[in-house]
Formats: sequence, C-alpha cells, structure tokens
Amino acid sequence: MATLNYWWVTRPKRKLNSIPEVLAAFSNVALSVRWSASRNVHILFEEELERDGLKRVGERRDHSGSGGRTYQAWLSSLGLIFIQESTGTPFLTLAGEAILEGKSPVDILKNQVLKYQFPSPFGIKTHVSDKFKVHPFIFLLRLLRDSRVEYLTEEEIAKVVMTEGVNDSEKCFEYVIERLLAFRESGDKSLASDFIDTHAPSSGKVNLLYPYRHLTDTANTMINWLEYTQLIYRDEGRMILSQEKYDEINRILSQKVSFIDRPEDHEFFQRKYGLDPWHQKDTRNLLNTGMVSSKLIDMQRIRQAFIAYSMHRPIAQIGADIVLEIASQTGTDKVLVETVLYKEYPHGAIGGFLSGYYEMAFKGRDEAVDFEIATTSIFKDILGYNAIHLGQTGCKSAPDVLLISDDDGYQAIIDNKAYSKYSISGDHHNRMVHNYIENISNYSDSEYKIGFFSYIAGGFSNNIDSQINAIHAETGVCGSAITVANVIRMVENSQDNSYSHAKIRDILGVNRQVLIQDIM
Repeated sequence: MATLNYWWVTRPKRKLNSIPEVLAAFSNVALSVRWSASRNVHILFEEELERDGLKRVGERRDHSGSGGRTYQAWLSSLGLIFIQESTGTPFLTLAGEAILEGKSPVDILKNQVLKYQFPSPFGIKTHVSDKFKVHPFIFLLRLLRDSRVEYLTEEEIAKVVMTEGVNDSEKCFEYVIERLLAFRESGDKSLASDFIDTHAPSSGKVNLLYPYRHLTDTANTMINWLEYTQLIYRDEGRMILSQEKYDEINRILSQKVSFIDRPEDHEFFQRKYGLDPWHQKDTRNLLNTGMVSSKLIDMQRIRQAFIAYSMHRPIAQIGADIVLEIASQTGTDKVLVETVLYKEYPHGAIGGFLSGYYEMAFKGRDEAVDFEIATTSIFKDILGYNAIHLGQTGCKSAPDVLLISDDDGYQAIIDNKAYSKYSISGDHHNRMVHNYIENISNYSDSEYKIGFFSYIAGGFSNNIDSQINAIHAETGVCGSAITVANVIRMVENSQDNSYSHAKIRDILGVNRQVLIQDIM
C-alpha cells in the first residue's frame, strides 16, 4: 500500500448522522466477543447494518465481512471503540458509551472531530505519511477565521490544505495561506509538476480521467464532518464559519490542543482519544466485564432500537407509547423495556434528532417537507403546542406549520425556509400578510388571536429585520426570524427550564431576528 501524502479519513458514509445507529448495531453484535480475525462476527455486523437499512445489501462485494470491517474502522477512527489487546475484544470508549446513553451526539462527535489527529492508529494503519503531525479540523477552522482566507472550497482543501498542512505550527499555517492564495490566482498551474504522482491514491494507481477524485472525495467528507459540528455551513460551494458560533470557535482556537501520545499503541491511544466532554480520564476496569447473558443481549437490543427511533423523533420523556413501540420492535418483555428506558434515558433523547434537524435547514427544497415535519414535532413534542403541519398540502394559502396554544390562548404561524441566507422577497411578504395572517380563518378553525409569526431558516440576509418590521407594520402582528441553531438552543434549554407559551410568544414576537440573548 502506497504512502499517503495527504490527510485521509475513512468514509463508508460521508456524513456522521448515522453514527449513533451504526454504533448501536456494532454494540448489539460485536461487544464482548472476539473481533480480531473473527470473520463470522464481521459478517454478522455487516448483516446487522443491512437489516437496519444503514448499508445497502448490494454494497457487499464478497462474503469476507470486509464491509463490517470498514464500518468498524470508521467507529474506531473517531475514537468511539477500541480493541482490547489481550483478548481481541471490542469495547466502547467513554465517548461511545455517552452516545448510546442518549447524550447529544453533536456535542460528543464535535469533541472527537476537533481532537482528530495525525499520527493516530488509524493513520498508521492506512499509511498516512509520518510527516503529518496536525489536528486537521482545527487547522481548517484557523484558516476559515483568517481574514485573508474567509472561506474554503472543496478543491482548495483537496489540492492545497490536505497536502501542505503538515503540522500545527504558525510557519506551516502561513505557508498554507500563501499556497491557497496562489491557487486562487493560478489554479492547477500553482501545483508542483509532479503533484499527481506524489499524491496518488492508496492503490498507487492514478485515474487519468479523474486524477484528483480521491482527494476531492476526502475533502468532501471532511467538510461534511465539520458541518456536522454546526460550526460551519456551506454557501454556493464555499465552507464558511457560522456567525452565531464565532464565540465558541474563538474559545476552541484559544485553547491549545495537545497531541495524544503513543499512536502505535491502539488501546492506550483509543482510550485517551475516546474521552467524552465530561471525563478527564478513563478509569474503568475492563477485567470486571463478565459473560453476556440473554438478558444483557435483550437490553442491548432495546438500546439499539431506542437510539434508532430517537433519530427520527424528538423524545423529551419516556412514555407508554415509546415503551410499547420499542417492545414491539424488539420483541422483548414490556417490563424490561420500561426498566431499561426509564433507567438509561430518564430525560428522553433529543440530540440525535436535532443533529439531523440542523442539516435540513441548509438543504433547499431537497428535504423541505422533512424540515417542516421536524419543526412540527419540536413544537408539539418538546414545546407543548397543538402543532399542525400544513405544508404537505402544497397550498400557497397556508403556512408550513400552525401552532395553537390553549395554555396562553393564541395561535401562531411558522414558515420554514431551508436556506443559509433567507430574504423575504416581495412575493413572500405578500403571502405572509394576505394569505397567512389576514386569511388565517381559511386554514384554521381556532378563534384565538394571532400571537406571532416566525420564519425558521439556516440563516438570514442582512436586511431581515427591516423585512420583519414591514410585515408587522402592515398587519399589527408581531413576528421574528430565528435560525435553526437558536431553535435548537431553545429545545436544549427547555430540557432544564421549560418555556411557557407566553415566554415563547415574547421571544418569537420581537419584530427582528432572534438573538442568543433573547432565548437565555
């Protein structure tokens, strides 16, 4: 296998959304049994992924379990599992355990992505050149924050950053900026004459029709990973820092990230890399791990089903309906299901759902209906409204979501816009004023007054405040624009201190874009 003279990440899936489900499937099949050189276990894991719809059946090219090993390497590369050297048995790291306990996968995987480093056991195994001693995702954030750079494209990352970013030093950082600016000026002419040969794929064979594809594929995956952290977003092919996350990004970059030593020692490295945000050390005694009973297998099946279910519905608390659903899916005793869920997920699990919800806000029309349905679920299941999804009718006379609050005696209008910089056009202004507000009786039977209208989007244009005020001036109804990131903050805040509907009306009726301080 050829030495890789560029950053490398494995990508059985290019996005991290399915990590909780893949990790749950791995735990169900492979924990507490020997993984090393156990082809049957590898095949079982692959089959489990296929049954759960996490991997297409047609992807399997042989019966060696190679697909299972690829997904296992993905989990390992992110520090979620490790193989015990003395037994060849897999264990979850603390970060992996935290995900299966229902804690926010975004918080956990953001921590793992930002700690990602070369050298590492994964980098050594895949022959990434030992010249790299770098935290690649921190390096990308540093570039994006620099006023000389401001944005990065997939091609720039592939051809410049991944190949020249060999370490975290200021000297290397300045050199990469110099090469980036040269690339923006001259394109491929700025690359070395032997660039294609010295940056060949792992097979050593260059595809002459698409000589850079292996690099751009990796760059695309790395952008997806960083996008999952919610620190950046894409706009017309450019990766840009999220303005709402500037303070967090500055905090991240102000703290020196140390390198984890002994990358050649898999178990040592993985246990240190796999520390979740709530632990400083992994002090677990793995020698006390006993034999797996049928009851423990059932309990793991319950966890797996619950994690998968919670990815598609925000679960604020465990109710009888959830218990019955998981019991039905797993075929396990309802009492055991209830015991496991109440003990391990006493506050439900909303993190996995919210990670998918965030991405929907930047998909344009591709996932517009899913975005509307997810918004309806949040206002209904988390914030306690009678929330009605109207968007599926395709009617321009009705908004995406109608909210009715019997607690505070009002109804409200929610319109979703899956764009990174939404601006209220003249047509959209008229639709809100004349169709949604003035003629609300055409789609609502409620006699309550309108408490507010609000637009939810990935981000907004600079003139959104004046556009909101124009609607208020014409209708007398207060309104707002709120980013999906701040909706998520509201949901997370509500887990500790629930918002009254009167408070939500105040927040979403500020007649401008809602800011972080409005929801605290």
